[in-house]
Amino acid sequence: MFGNAGEIGMKMNMSLLPRTESHHGAMVHDEIYLEVATTLVAFILAGRWFEVRARRRAGDALRALLDLGAKSVTLWRDGNETVIPIGALGVGETFVVRPGETVATDGVVVEGDSSIDASMITGESVPVDCRPGDVVTGGTLNANGRLLVRTTRIGRDTVLAQMARLVERAQDGKAPVQRLADKVSSVFVPAVIVLSVATLVGWLVISADVQRSFEAAVAVLVIACPCALGLATPVALLVGTGRAAREGIIIKGAHVLEATRAVDTIVFDKTGTLTTGIMTLQSVDEIEAGHLATVLALESNSEHPIARAVVQGLRERGVVAALPVEDFVNIPGVGVSAAVDGRRVTMGRSAHGDDSGSTLVEATVDGRVVARLAVSDQVKPTAAAIVSQLRALGVRPMIVSGDSGGPVRRVAASVGIDAHETRAAVLPADKLRIVHELQAAGSMVAMVGDGVNDAAALVAADLGVAMGTGTDAAMEAGDLTIVNGDLAKVPRALALSRRTLGIIRANLFWAFAYNVAALPLAVAGLMNPVIAGLAMALSSVFVVTNSLRLRR
Repeated sequence: MFGNAGEIGMKMNMSLLPRTESHHGAMVHDEIYLEVATTLVAFILAGRWFEVRARRRAGDALRALLDLGAKSVTLWRDGNETVIPIGALGVGETFVVRPGETVATDGVVVEGDSSIDASMITGESVPVDCRPGDVVTGGTLNANGRLLVRTTRIGRDTVLAQMARLVERAQDGKAPVQRLADKVSSVFVPAVIVLSVATLVGWLVISADVQRSFEAAVAVLVIACPCALGLATPVALLVGTGRAAREGIIIKGAHVLEATRAVDTIVFDKTGTLTTGIMTLQSVDEIEAGHLATVLALESNSEHPIARAVVQGLRERGVVAALPVEDFVNIPGVGVSAAVDGRRVTMGRSAHGDDSGSTLVEATVDGRVVARLAVSDQVKPTAAAIVSQLRALGVRPMIVSGDSGGPVRRVAASVGIDAHETRAAVLPADKLRIVHELQAAGSMVAMVGDGVNDAAALVAADLGVAMGTGTDAAMEAGDLTIVNGDLAKVPRALALSRRTLGIIRANLFWAFAYNVAALPLAVAGLMNPVIAGLAMALSSVFVVTNSLRLRR
């Protein structure tokens, strides 16, 4: 049945290309058969191997982020140390971090002094000093000194877990340009099948050569395989978001990339964004004596930078508060109020001006102004250079702040922003209104903020950039999060996002161009299935390799 197949000594010449020979004056085809299938599969599998290898390299950053978490922790209880699995640690329990160990989870230092290396999370290479009362993040490295840390967050609630979820969510997303490619592919694939059938029929009619007709039809199917189209966006997103995560920048989704391309106006909050956010109490004007302890009790319940400055400053001045606080209310952009020791106490922005550029706040007790306090912070040293970098990217900087006009104008002058590009004494609703007004005027707006009063504007802006040193509400609202709050990362985040989008567009162009160029050759019978398989595999490898350029 098989003739001489398998006979000892039998030889068969192999060729990638079909050979045409003359036999008694007639042209016959000495084609190859089985090796077409094996060689085609070999090329495709080789392409897949290179693709998987490259994609694994692209995901190294996320795996490194996930691997930062500790697997066990040394629990400190009643003066005794016990090693337990990290999953058994509860909120409020105290654990030990020795020099060289990884901080097991988020917490507050209760004993010890050390330096914390947070470079894998924040991208900041310089270790940060910490002492009792300072917050530490799980996954960071204790450089020196023994610490006792009280647990504040565990499991999915930790900063590290939130970062990993955000990166994974971004990598699973689709940019608008990819959704357009998906729509094209939904039409392209059926069209290719029809084209393959038409090629088969056409060649049968023209040549009556069944073998050549099927060869051309199969080549059309192989060359048009949309693998490169499917890889164009996800691999670039995988690499780009991983690279950003290594630098302490969290990109929340693929849609963010499109937004960064079009942004032409960036709105900064002042406190904690352009300034250090580490405010100090400069002066205290007691209008009525005996109420500073009440003020201290109220402000101890607020997370606002001004409140923290007031609390620290009053304590340094010897004020002690042990008064009960009830019905505490935080009114974003306005102030705080509560019932303290049975009296209604409020703290908010003062209507009185301050020529020094400090922020003036006043405390009232049962409706009477009892004290005015002046606080101020410093402009970040890199703020002026960052404003210049943003202008170089074609972005117009503005300041919109809830602070009074004096401090806002002082900061604007320090960083090189014109006074007419500032808005002072605005409420959260005003920030939202200003963002909408800029958008209505045709601007694509990015909002940079770090507080509860920025959250609404961050959501409404075309691009929300949250500073990671701020509140959870702001970080949840932002599209981009700068983990360590370094303002220098803002232009870097824009540039990296735009570059990632550029790589995605280049990948999609190559994938479409390859099909447009190769399909006519396959239809014309000038490309056999083996060469088509090689070209298809190489197109996928090219897309992945092009995306890996983002790692550099």
